[in-house]
Amino acid sequence: MAAVAASSSLIGFKKICGISISSSSSENKLHCRPPTISSSKSELFGGAVSHVNVKESSNGRRGRLPAARVVSPKAVSDSSYSQTCLDPDASASVLGIILGGGAGTRLYPLTKKRAKPAVPLGANYRLIDIPVSNCLNSNINKIYVLTQFNSASLNRHLSRAYASNMGGYKNEGFVEVLAAQQSPENPNWFQGTADAVRQYLWLFEELDVLEYLVLAGDHLYRMDYEKFVQAHRETDADITVAALPMDEKRATAFGLMKIDEEGRIIEFSEKPTGEQLKAMRVDTTILGLDDERAKEMPYIASMGIYVFSKDAMLNLLREKFPGANDFGSEVIPGATSIGMRVQAYLYDGYWEDIGTIEAFYNANLGITKKPVPDFSFYDRSAPIYTQPRYLPPSKMLDADVTDSVIGEGCVIKNCKIYHSVIGLRSCISEGAIIEDTLLMGADYYETEADKSLLEAKGSVPIGIGKNCHIKRAIIDKNARIGDDVKIINSGNVQEAARETDGYFIKSGIVTIIKDALIPSGTII
Repeated sequence: MAAVAASSSLIGFKKICGISISSSSSENKLHCRPPTISSSKSELFGGAVSHVNVKESSNGRRGRLPAARVVSPKAVSDSSYSQTCLDPDASASVLGIILGGGAGTRLYPLTKKRAKPAVPLGANYRLIDIPVSNCLNSNINKIYVLTQFNSASLNRHLSRAYASNMGGYKNEGFVEVLAAQQSPENPNWFQGTADAVRQYLWLFEELDVLEYLVLAGDHLYRMDYEKFVQAHRETDADITVAALPMDEKRATAFGLMKIDEEGRIIEFSEKPTGEQLKAMRVDTTILGLDDERAKEMPYIASMGIYVFSKDAMLNLLREKFPGANDFGSEVIPGATSIGMRVQAYLYDGYWEDIGTIEAFYNANLGITKKPVPDFSFYDRSAPIYTQPRYLPPSKMLDADVTDSVIGEGCVIKNCKIYHSVIGLRSCISEGAIIEDTLLMGADYYETEADKSLLEAKGSVPIGIGKNCHIKRAIIDKNARIGDDVKIINSGNVQEAARETDGYFIKSGIVTIIKDALIPSGTII
């Protein structure tokens, strides 16, 4: 059965799957609970807490009373939703900083004309919608996005999707892009994640917040940051690092961390193997995993998501490590080496780093998986927001659509679509066969007059032409695919750069460049 993906604007969220339709309303509000903990078990932790008391010191800094054992907060999954409110409120006390990434060379050609966070995702969305929505669902509405490459489309998307909705009655929220800039004091562009934040510390420190929440702009996951920040405060940490449990097979591809019995990070190792890998084994029950799962997942890897106390961030970037460019490999290991309290916080839900063409392709096609997709855009308790486009419903005329997600405003005529994601305004002509493909759609519709003019010039309209066969491919926006085109990688080519011909092949996946023209009869 085909599912039609519906966008979530900030005024609502629709779920359309087959013929069932439901919508959420203002009922999805957080309910505050008393912030102070003094108990043998806490729902704020998501797990057991043995006799933990939080007190306020004379200087206003939270301290810890002696504890027998602290079990860090359990991970949140797609189905869980925070019922807590931070004290002070997250909307007033936490600043979200989303790192837009570098040039996105591994995602090229999708990043040829756009920043990495602006790459389309899941038929209706863009990558940046994931961390921004996680922030909003976690009651964090002060958000900066740092970028330095091709930021025009990202800036446009954020201004249309969020700018007019962040303020509320107090007009205090915002989502803004901060592009890299040169100045007499600093003539260089961003040199890394930490350097990007350092160059804008003058702006961040003006805000009256307690913590900085540092996020990546190219990850797909759903996380409750309120619980993350709450754990940071209750353990009195200087830095808290979100961590994924790992089995031995996957662990060699990540930077691993070692923790003590309180969940405090004491050692780092980048992609270890052999004896070095075995030395990084930890007891993940400390972070909340049950015994059985802890045996399967004896390693923890950094997700590249951090909570910094404000004073710790300023001290580390300006005083302790003024030349450090990267958080993961320099600043955080350095903070551990000088005795700062760096805690691990376990996240045990779906998470994907969308840094390569293959990972991006698999993440998109994963939302068509049945019976349960890898990532769900249909969780009304924590919706994914995006730009409201006010497009008409998709129209399917004699089409055979199976296990696919169809975006808004599509026109699909007498074709077959299997296990694919079809983006906004996609036009697919008669006789086409689309398999295992991500079709991003178009930014605009062409009129009949436009199409007639193109035909007279020997060109083709935007969309998929008649009798095309496309398999295991990514078709970027506004691509013009002529009639009788076959994009099937029949030669099983793994890597190829054919930019002048309008396509690349990476990991065996054919990617058609944005605005490319593939003439009728072409075989790729």
